Amino acid sequence: MGVEIERKFLVQGDDWKAGQVGVAYRQGYLSSDPERTVRVRMAGEEGFLTIKGAARSGARREFEYRVPAAEAEQMLDLLCRKPLIEKCRYRIPFAGMVWEVDEFFGENAGLVLAEIELDDVAQAFELPPWAGREVTEDHRFYNAYLAQHPLNTWPGEDLL
Repeated sequence: MGVEIERKFLVQGDDWKAGQVGVAYRQGYLSSDPERTVRVRMAGEEGFLTIKGAARSGARREFEYRVPAAEAEQMLDLLCRKPLIEKCRYRIPFAGMVWEVDEFFGENAGLVLAEIELDDVAQAFELPPWAGREVTEDHRFYNAYLAQHPLNTWPGEDLL
């Protein structure tokens, strides 16, 4: 059984992007129940189906399977809730770790999040200078929530 341990941070500025090449992601949700989500994703030319459990103490169960790209595209177009999540993912090495930075487009344009996956909830790591406020425990910054409540529908409060 897979376990995902990750921390999420808002990204400040755009210094992180210098010289980086990202991969286009398109993803949608077949289920976004808080206890379990079922996601379909196209990452570049590859399709994936992912099932995640609820986050507890910074960790959650995760199962991910490759699916044929044509089938993933059909699920995204015909079965997933709209709007879909559109983003570009960048993998950026920093201090011996790899950070994944997601730059969102479409209805979540303007949002840039950085994630780091850990081996243990207590694992120490160094924050890059562009990592801002931590939002790991803020459900609004999970993709399943953003798919149902896109950033462009949030009230005018300054959350970023």
